[in-house]
Amino acid sequence: MTAIFVINLASSTERLNRVSHELNAQNLAFERLDAIDGRKLSDTAIAQHYSADLNLKKYHKPLSKGEIGCYLSHRKAWQTIVDRQLDYAIILEDDFVLDRSIHSAIENINTLKQPWQLIKLAAYKDRNRDIAFTKPLADEQHLVIHKKLMSGCCATAVSLAGAKALLKTTATFGRPVDCDLQHVWETGVYGYSLLPYPVSQPDNSQSDIRDRSSKVKKSFWRRKKQQLRSALLNAQYTKQFVKAQQTPSKKKGAAAPLLPIKNH
Repeated sequence: MTAIFVINLASSTERLNRVSHELNAQNLAFERLDAIDGRKLSDTAIAQHYSADLNLKKYHKPLSKGEIGCYLSHRKAWQTIVDRQLDYAIILEDDFVLDRSIHSAIENINTLKQPWQLIKLAAYKDRNRDIAFTKPLADEQHLVIHKKLMSGCCATAVSLAGAKALLKTTATFGRPVDCDLQHVWETGVYGYSLLPYPVSQPDNSQSDIRDRSSKVKKSFWRRKKQQLRSALLNAQYTKQFVKAQQTPSKKKGAAAPLLPIKNH
């Protein structure tokens, strides 16, 4: 049975009831993971993983406590995969809508013969992006590589290898979790998407653990500099990832054609 984790704050009972209905309607068992409420964390607890110095170097604005809590909640899910030695798990935030194609998606993931680390099952606000590689799967679904990994963490499948790598490379972080996942040259975790997405977010969805704040001042030029560097590295590593689909290494396969950059 595929492990399905739903990240949910203890106080968000209405959200849990709604997504429970979604999963029950598809006859899918799940486990609730108690989300970490960043607003309740002490400065000492936050400093164990969040680095203000790394944030200043790698991102254009400080993270809110909600964003930090969201990141830590996903790390908790990854740790659960490792602790239980699961082949993989589907990690859901508690603001999703399921399509019946979720069953085909799970079956396609279960029968993938190639190694993989991360598969996006939803995109932030259902956004589209150019595709660099596509592989047909059963039931008219496709495994694709976008030219840049989609943002958002509403629904993601993470393998045991992916969870181990993510825990190792994000022990200290300074960006939002979905942003770090896009920096594959740092994590070494290469992500696919499964299309059409079997999971979506309601149009009026607002995360109660992420708590993105528009009041925090953003650094325009720092952001532009970071975006330019990221675009160049993303193009390089995506090209290598696509190339690995045709000639995968016998040792590493298509999952990790390149190692992460050291001292990032």
